[in-house]
Amino acid sequence: MPVAEINGIRMNYETSGRGEPVVLVMGTGARGRTWHLHQVPALLAAGFSTVTFDNRGVSPTSAGGPDWTIDDMVRDTVALMTHLNLAPCRMVGFSLGSYVVQELALAYPEHVRQIALIAARGRSDGFHRAITRAEINLVERGVEIGEEFYGAVDTMRLVSPRTFRDERQIAMWLESFQMARAGDPSAVLPQLRTEIMPNRLAAYHGMDVPCLVIGFEDDIVSPAHLGREVADSIRGARYVEIERCGHLGYLESPDEVNKHLVEFFRG
Repeated sequence: MPVAEINGIRMNYETSGRGEPVVLVMGTGARGRTWHLHQVPALLAAGFSTVTFDNRGVSPTSAGGPDWTIDDMVRDTVALMTHLNLAPCRMVGFSLGSYVVQELALAYPEHVRQIALIAARGRSDGFHRAITRAEINLVERGVEIGEEFYGAVDTMRLVSPRTFRDERQIAMWLESFQMARAGDPSAVLPQLRTEIMPNRLAAYHGMDVPCLVIGFEDDIVSPAHLGREVADSIRGARYVEIERCGHLGYLESPDEVNKHLVEFFRG
């Protein structure tokens, strides 16, 4: 994958396809390559090109310092778009990535044509603040809990409870989350801090960009009603809720998610 020297960091990114570009922004601690499991193939098949990247602090992209804010992540994304001469273009964000896209569309409206927000929030609710602060506290104190515990907790938080009825599916998710937690947790500590967001809904009333918000029925990390709040705050935004999915609905029900993305971008 190529590396861009932008905004004071070395960013790892990947481009695919030859059509009109779609920039995809991943959530906390996850590699941009995650989009290539399902969303990138669907977008390429629909005639688009894609740009995926590793957010700052997600190796091999550098951190650029011990701490940063959502504004830094927005500027990273804008700098990559400028480096690749993409603007204005379509954008997709997931979870923390949706927060980045929301703030980018508000601050740099000339850079976007359409935005799709997956598992989005315009504010942090009590549960999200509590569990994120608990994880931050563990990492800051250097508590070593182990990948098995984190894998079990992540499975419980991030996939639909309906999935627990399928032993093979649960085994797959447990193994996946254990592997994802095998790195240094302190590397994405600033991203965890960034996840605790203020109430930005009033600010989003000033956003004027075609927007699709996708929520998931069983999401406890970014509950569907918080995604609907975002859609209600953005003029003309469309909201879609997908059943029987948890926070990682774009992996649990990729065909449904991809159908909505392609229809929205073609429209």
